[in-house]
Amino acid sequence: MKTILLTLGMTAVLAVQAQKHVYEDLLVLYVDEKYEKCMDKAIGYTEHDDTKRDALPFLYMSMCNFEMSKQEKYAVDYPKASRDAIKWAEKYRKKDKELEFFHNYEDYWASLNTMAMEEGENLLDDPKGLSKAKYMFDGMTSYYPENPGAWLMLALAHYKKNMAKEGDMAIAEYDKAIAAAGDITTLPPDQRKLLKNGLIRYADYLVSKGQRDKAKRYATVGKDAYMEDADFKGMWDSL
Repeated sequence: MKTILLTLGMTAVLAVQAQKHVYEDLLVLYVDEKYEKCMDKAIGYTEHDDTKRDALPFLYMSMCNFEMSKQEKYAVDYPKASRDAIKWAEKYRKKDKELEFFHNYEDYWASLNTMAMEEGENLLDDPKGLSKAKYMFDGMTSYYPENPGAWLMLALAHYKKNMAKEGDMAIAEYDKAIAAAGDITTLPPDQRKLLKNGLIRYADYLVSKGQRDKAKRYATVGKDAYMEDADFKGMWDSL
């Protein structure tokens, strides 16, 4: 959290050159943990003609929801805070088309990714939770399309819901993302973990469909990076 706050302060200075409004008021409210007041102001900026094209208010909406999702005192009034954090992150990414601010918030994306992948994976094996799992992973691919593991998990959610066409499309996006990622050992820790879990799950899925050769081909991507991991090695040895 401290790292995120430091990043926010630095980004506020950089924002002066990038957009007309600096949003120091949102920064102060966020740092003071006045999340509801921060959201009230931020939502106003997202609706006002002069500021609705700016990316940062959407980001603050996401960050406030994320922080509130971790605190029990907000559970009753904001039961969907974790999902709303993802929703607003998606809206933010659409506004920040040139990625002016995106990479200044890698600590936040790592935290949001971790929350989303943990919730998504917990729901992925529950038939009643598949729609929510798909929401999580679809959101991840929207606010961070460069994250290859998110595409694998989204594909699996589609396949489990018998949406083969959508699953195949997600795999095609994964192929692009993993090619662009280069050396996967350089991915942030949260993305490496999600990719590892995705490769294991996808290989198991392909084996269940009688496609063992394809499973090994996809698992090969992680052979050098994950062979020390017991779960990955167990999957690899079974192929």
